[in-house]
Order: sequence, then structure tokens, then C-alpha cells
Amino acid sequence: MDNQNQNEGLNRLAGAAESFVKQEKWSRRWTNLLKLSVILYIIVTIVMLASQFTSEEDVLSGSKHVAVVKLEGPIMPGSRTSAETLNPLLNSAFKNPNSEAVIIKANSPGGSPVQSALINDEITRLKKLYNKPAYVVVEDLCASGCYYIAVAADKIYANKGSIIGSIGVRMDTFGVTGLMEKMGIENRSMHAGEHKAFIDPFSPKDEGGRQFFQERILERTHQQFIEAVRKGRGDRIKENENTYTGLVWLGDEAVKNGMIDGLGDIGYVKREVVKQTNTRHYEAEKTFMEQLMGDISSETATRLSMYFTTLK
Repeated sequence: MDNQNQNEGLNRLAGAAESFVKQEKWSRRWTNLLKLSVILYIIVTIVMLASQFTSEEDVLSGSKHVAVVKLEGPIMPGSRTSAETLNPLLNSAFKNPNSEAVIIKANSPGGSPVQSALINDEITRLKKLYNKPAYVVVEDLCASGCYYIAVAADKIYANKGSIIGSIGVRMDTFGVTGLMEKMGIENRSMHAGEHKAFIDPFSPKDEGGRQFFQERILERTHQQFIEAVRKGRGDRIKENENTYTGLVWLGDEAVKNGMIDGLGDIGYVKREVVKQTNTRHYEAEKTFMEQLMGDISSETATRLSMYFTTLK
């Protein structure tokens, strides 16, 4: 009886071991299959991206086209909307003998007045150098520094709901001295120069320094902005008491006051204004991994959006 029980125990143990081994084999197979699927997906994506980019460049490099340069996001030094990044793209777009016109696709709240002025100057220079027209097509927003850039174009188009304008200059700061006093916090910072800390939020308001900055920096920068608008728009802009106050207008009213030239999207400008529908986008070079990860992340975001939509 003991031998029989012992044999049954050994059989059960052997069966359990055999099941475990089979389970491990299936687990390894599924893991390998998953790894292989990921590798195949990456390879297919790489091939598709390479063929897409190569074919587009092959088709457009030797044919007439409209050159498109994107101006998206805040205009800041060291960014994709800085003069250092955009000016070489504009230069390539104008320089290409097959580009018939340059369209700047704009969607920006503005930013650095210096970067905006540098890009404005470059557009003006390139138009004259290559004798090609430049157009700005606004999507949602072209305000402040973006409009500073846009006025260098021959014509500006936008949607009737686009926000246009904000011809003004600002610098944001704040003061917390009252809060510090309530909390028993003492500012012990030091400086040399009477107005060196005139924008320090932890020091009392320096009226003299603020007035100097207002008159010598903000007001003068504002006048430079106004001069650029008048030079670019000429007698098309209908000036009134609100034009240079920093206010904004929707696209349909911006046509009436001469801030833009008409309503239309980029397709309209290509078809009806330039009379050329072949398009080539001039963009800052991305590393291969940036291109790959950008494509994967976009596809993932799209699929997640579709998935969560079906859950509603």
C-alpha cells in the first residue's frame, strides 16, 4: 500500500513537472512571437518612412512647386521657431529654382520681438534677392511677434475665425513683498546699481526703473513693431485708435481693416493665387529616431483616441 501511494505521488509530481515544462515552452514561444512582431513592425515602419521621404524628395526636387515653411508655436531663441532655425529654411525655399512661391503656414501667439524682427528682415531680403512672392496663411492664431513676421509677406490670408493682431509689447512680472511681510520672510539679496533689481519680485517696486524700462525698452520696441507693420502693409492697413493698442481681430474683420488681404486656407492660396498645387515642405532636419518615434507616437495617439471614443 505504501509503495502504491508512493508511486501515485511520484506520478502526480511527474505530471506536474511535465505541465510546468509545457507551460514554460508556450510562454517562451509567445514571448518570442511578441518580440518578433515588434521587430517586424519597426522594420515595416522604417521601410515605409524611408520610401515616403525618398519618393517625395525625388518627385519634387526636379519639378515646379510651392515651398511651404511652418511657423508654429511661441517664437523663442533656441527653438524650432527661432531665426536660427527658420531663416535657413526660408533661404532654401526661396533659393530653389523650382519653387514658384513661398508660403509661410503660421499658427503662433508670438514671442521674442528680436527673433521676429530677424525673420521679418530675412523674408524681406529673400523676396528681393530671388524675386519671388511670399504669402502667409494663418490657421488659428497669428498675434504679436507672429504678425510682426507676417507683414513681411506680399499677402496674408486667414480663416474667418483666425485671431489676428496684438500689435503691442509686454513684459510680465509680479511682486510678493506684501505676502513676504505677512509670512515673516526677509529679502536679503544684494545688488550694485540703483535700478539693477527693478524687476525683482521680492523687492519693493522701483518706480524709476520701471518708468525707464517702459519708455526706453517697451515703447521703443513697440515703435519698431509699428514701423514694420507700416512698411509691410503700406496703405492697405486702415489705421484707427485701436490698431496699435495690442487688440486682436477675427479674420473677417481683419480683412476689412486691412490687417490681412483675404480669407482662404493653404489649398486656396496654392490653387487660386499661386496657380500651383505641387507642394514641398521645408522643415528642420530630424534625426532618424525623431522621425521614427514621431510616427509611432502619432499612430499610437490616434488609435488610443479611437479606442476611448468607442467607450463613451
